[in-house]
Amino acid sequence: MITNFDTFCGELEKQELEAPNGVAAPSTYAQLLAIYLYQNDLCNAKFLWKRIPQSIISSNPEIMAIWAIGQKLWKKDLAGTYEALAAYNWTEPIASIIRALEERVRERAFSLIGQSYSTISLETVMSMTGLSNEAVIQICRDRKWEISEDGATVKPVPPVQPAPLHTSSEDQLFKLTDFVSFLEN
Repeated sequence: MITNFDTFCGELEKQELEAPNGVAAPSTYAQLLAIYLYQNDLCNAKFLWKRIPQSIISSNPEIMAIWAIGQKLWKKDLAGTYEALAAYNWTEPIASIIRALEERVRERAFSLIGQSYSTISLETVMSMTGLSNEAVIQICRDRKWEISEDGATVKPVPPVQPAPLHTSSEDQLFKLTDFVSFLEN
C-alpha cells in the first residue's frame, strides 16, 4: 500500500523520464495521473494526459476512466466526480490511490461547505460529498453542524482557522515605531 504519495509521485516521474524510447509503461501513466488528481494538481494531470501516447490511451480503459475523473474535477462537477470514481472497477495499486482521492475530494467538499455556507440543504450536501443521507447526517453531527428538525437543511460551522504565524505588517510597524521611540527617549 502506498503511504507517501509525494515520494511515489517523484519515483513515477523518474520512471517516465527514464523510460526506453520516452514511453513509460501504462501502469506508470495511470498511477501518475491518479496521483496528480489526488494532489489536486490538475495542470500537471492535463499535461501528462497530452503526453501519453494515443496507443496507450486507447488500449487502457483504466487510464481513460482516471482522466474522466480529472475532467469532472477540472469542471468542478463534484456529483459527476463521484459518479466517475464509482464507474470503474479499479485494479491495484490504482484502487488505493482512487480511494485516497475520493476521501480527499470529499474532505475538501466538507471544508468548502463549512467555509461557504451559513445554511445548505441536505440534498446539496449529499450531492457535493457523494454520500447517502444517513452518512451525511452522521458526519454533520460529528462536525457539530446543526441539522434542522425536519432534516432538510444543515447549518455548518466554519472550520477553525489556525492563528497566523506571522504578525501583520501594521503590527510589525507599530512595534518597530514603539521600539525606536523608546530608544530615542
